[in-house]
Amino acid sequence: MNASSLAQDLSFLSFGGVDDHRPLDDDDDDDETEEQVTLPPHACSYCGAHNPACVVQCRTCQLWFCNGSNGTGGSHIISHLVRSKHKRVSLHRDSPLGDTALECYNCSCSNVFLLGFIPAKQESVVVLLCREPCLNMSSIKEMNWDVDQWLPLISDRCFLPWLVQHPSETEMLAARSVSAQQISKLEELRQTKPDATLDDLERPGVDDEPEPVQVRYTDAYQYQRVFDTLIKLEGDYDRRMKESQTQLGINVKWDIALNTHLLVYFQLSRRDGPELKVVIGDELVLRYPGDGARGPWECRGQVTQITLNEEVVLELKSKKDAPTDQTFGFSVDFVWKPTSFERMHMALKRFLLDEYSLTGYLFHLILGHDVEPQTIRGALLPTDLSAPNIPMLNPSQIAAVKSVIQKPLSLIQGPPGTGKTVTSATIVYHLSQRNQKSGQVLVCAPSNIAVDQLAEKIHLTGLKVVRLCAKSREAVDTQVKFLTLHDLVRTLASQNNNELHKLTLLKDQLGELSSRDEKRFKHLNRIAEREILQNADVICCTCAGSGDPRLKNFRFRQVLIDESTQATEPECLVPIVRGAKQVVLVGDHCQLGPVVMCKKAAQAGFDRSLFERLILLGIRPIRLQVQYRMHPCLSLFPSTTFYEGSLQNGVTEEQRLQLDISFPWPIPDQPMMFYAANGLEELSSSGTSYLNRIEATMVEKLVTTFLNGGCSPDQIGVITPYEGQRAFIVSYMLRSGPLRKSLYEAIEVASVDAFQGREKDYIIMSSVRSNEAQGIGFLNDPRRLNVALTRAKFGLVVLGNPRVLSRSVLWNNLLHHFKECDTLVEGPINNLQVSVMKFDRPRKYLNRFMPFRSGGSAEEGPEDMSAAADADDYSRDLPSGGRGAPDSAARRPIGPSNGVSRPSGTYMTSAHQSMIGQTGSNGNVYASHGSAPVYAYAHPGVIDPSVSHRQRQRPMPSNANSVPPPSSTAQLMTQETCGSLQSQLDDDYGLSQSQDLDDHF
Repeated sequence: MNASSLAQDLSFLSFGGVDDHRPLDDDDDDDETEEQVTLPPHACSYCGAHNPACVVQCRTCQLWFCNGSNGTGGSHIISHLVRSKHKRVSLHRDSPLGDTALECYNCSCSNVFLLGFIPAKQESVVVLLCREPCLNMSSIKEMNWDVDQWLPLISDRCFLPWLVQHPSETEMLAARSVSAQQISKLEELRQTKPDATLDDLERPGVDDEPEPVQVRYTDAYQYQRVFDTLIKLEGDYDRRMKESQTQLGINVKWDIALNTHLLVYFQLSRRDGPELKVVIGDELVLRYPGDGARGPWECRGQVTQITLNEEVVLELKSKKDAPTDQTFGFSVDFVWKPTSFERMHMALKRFLLDEYSLTGYLFHLILGHDVEPQTIRGALLPTDLSAPNIPMLNPSQIAAVKSVIQKPLSLIQGPPGTGKTVTSATIVYHLSQRNQKSGQVLVCAPSNIAVDQLAEKIHLTGLKVVRLCAKSREAVDTQVKFLTLHDLVRTLASQNNNELHKLTLLKDQLGELSSRDEKRFKHLNRIAEREILQNADVICCTCAGSGDPRLKNFRFRQVLIDESTQATEPECLVPIVRGAKQVVLVGDHCQLGPVVMCKKAAQAGFDRSLFERLILLGIRPIRLQVQYRMHPCLSLFPSTTFYEGSLQNGVTEEQRLQLDISFPWPIPDQPMMFYAANGLEELSSSGTSYLNRIEATMVEKLVTTFLNGGCSPDQIGVITPYEGQRAFIVSYMLRSGPLRKSLYEAIEVASVDAFQGREKDYIIMSSVRSNEAQGIGFLNDPRRLNVALTRAKFGLVVLGNPRVLSRSVLWNNLLHHFKECDTLVEGPINNLQVSVMKFDRPRKYLNRFMPFRSGGSAEEGPEDMSAAADADDYSRDLPSGGRGAPDSAARRPIGPSNGVSRPSGTYMTSAHQSMIGQTGSNGNVYASHGSAPVYAYAHPGVIDPSVSHRQRQRPMPSNANSVPPPSSTAQLMTQETCGSLQSQLDDDYGLSQSQDLDDHF
């Protein structure tokens, strides 16, 4: 098609008439009065604005929204599209451009987050084209269009005014006022009730916020109630997300695995946005609709691999009737698995009901009660703190090991590159040596990668390590496959050449066994698994994996949780309630925390780890202080900003200079630079993320320069906080990179979150955000910046818009740091110039994740425990003189003097009494509600030892029947409820409370 015919087809988008697209006269509205409530069908679903030139219809839900923002941080139509994940719109028939569905001219793509416009060179028309793939097609470039002038239809979270006008000030004043919070809640409600309106938010029970996470808990009932609700919120959100991720029109390739199972290779479409998340171990359903020759077919499978070019490898569970001669027309559904959420719920029940799930000391410490310092009985320090085949420890690591061995609870803070894994492996070695005849040490982490790394390191010490994997991951190949339980079972069966070995071979050959043989196979497999686990010194698994039924009769005295700051609190609780007497939490609360997808749960505090809450309770972490990763110039800013200048360098400048790598660093002996970029941010195809095309082109040039300078692809990492930018960089480098495509395919491009705990020789970071009014989003998160800046060993390049980023105090300090080092540069990569840009004077940045402004280092050593009690007792009764117990003369019951009796054994000092009516740092108000007693105390004080365990769980006043519960959503636990929960525990774990759990160690 030639340009003239195209111009005719698109004459409705004539630039010549744009200036005449004035708002419609307001005369039509003059007769309206405040009493009139009937609005036209095309009125904005949020505010009621109904000027046809200003409204847009969502083609998915058929609702109308205006292009005005009214202080909501984006126009109402964009707010709706982003929150609902809808992407198709049409203009009003009475708008200046008429009844028009916005679509790409070339491919009919209707995702407005992908659409942009370009002017034709010789015609006064504009052409709508999608950013990918059409904008970059050679056939498009050959036409008479200036593709370099392409701009997105959405800017600053509003449609461009020539396309959809903004309501006038008069129209917005007449419209209904609606806040961003109301919009968010309405869209959440519409997920289950599509016809919901703003009025529905006023109905009782619709907008109930969950009870927030506390720093201290009155009892285990409150603790369980709070977290049970948040787990359910997160689980429900995760289920909705998974079950909505259906993709049609999938093209596949077939192959056969070494175990004779069918493998299917395919790529998920990113057309509607990169929010589709597939990880190894996910369960998918592959469907074929059938054709004239065959009927419909479907089969479940496990994701066993995701290649660098994002191809998914699915191992099917059956080969029966598989249409291996077909390659297109398939669909994929995601299967939601509630296992991890169910195990968190069960852990809370065990914490509540099973007195032997953990010691009384740990029980009260987790609740935030004041307890005396305790020590581990018979925990003598070994004369040699090293471990076989583990590098020699530095002084801070030695001090950490010394401290941990004698304490029932320890927090180890490991800043980037400080040897957390080495320290953890050494600790596990010494715990296991002390624990030779009484069971296994349980080692966990929230992610499989972290568990594998630690299991491999512990194995080097000579201990017998078993890596317990979820059944869904047994087909996944890892570097510790030889340690996995399923692999050890096969090896044991093969060595003995027994019945299990023969059944295994038969199953591999046939794909499945008869029901009788399958039953026998599972029985023999369980026996072999039990034998291997019982003979192990250390069992390694994920936190959720520690609730696996294969461990149901095991009890673990010692539990070490690595990367604990990346786990939610109930996730950490799963391994702890397996009989723990000694717990070691390793992590870094100054790096990224748990990933919580449900916004409501995150706002209630579900994204705060147990590690961080224990710090808020006054437990000082032991900090490792020598970093072995970064060039000294790269560690300076993170150390000063995030760790109070405490990090020491365990590597010299000479050890971190690669003379055989050529790169134009501004200062040759300081391999770092901030590379100024001025590109504008754009919403990605999902509408929920961002990309920056200019920064993507700069990334490609930097990567090419590194490769030409002698770097291998596996030395380079590209990180960005935004998934939209990550996906765009991958496609741009493959499309535009001048070197071999295979080189760019081998470059790892990942989010900052995905790179936590990992490193590369050279890191390029794209910060993306560049706008006039929208801010910089979670770039402001100091933990995310800390992770981004500490991944590189030999060199770091940060890309960003200094003018926009300098508005943040944190980023302003970083920019000043680069500027003072003469490494803030601009210009072509082969002719870099030091930038003369000026910024506001830097202000002191206070890291809110470091409550202790001094001390807390490992050199302080363990507390003086010469008079401490024994921590080996499972009893939940505490002595009456707990640490920080209020003076008896100053004790007063909590609450107002209104005649309501207080729970026995709960007191507060005069200092705490003065806090009544005040708001604490965690948002709690220290006051009573009406005539009800206070249940969430500012300082719970000392537990009365005369009160039994069952009574103490929820202290109730004598007139409890006349007193409302502390929360409208609270449910009081009756003896009948406790009994049913205990029965469920007995069934799930194969134990009853009458058993002596110490026998299981």
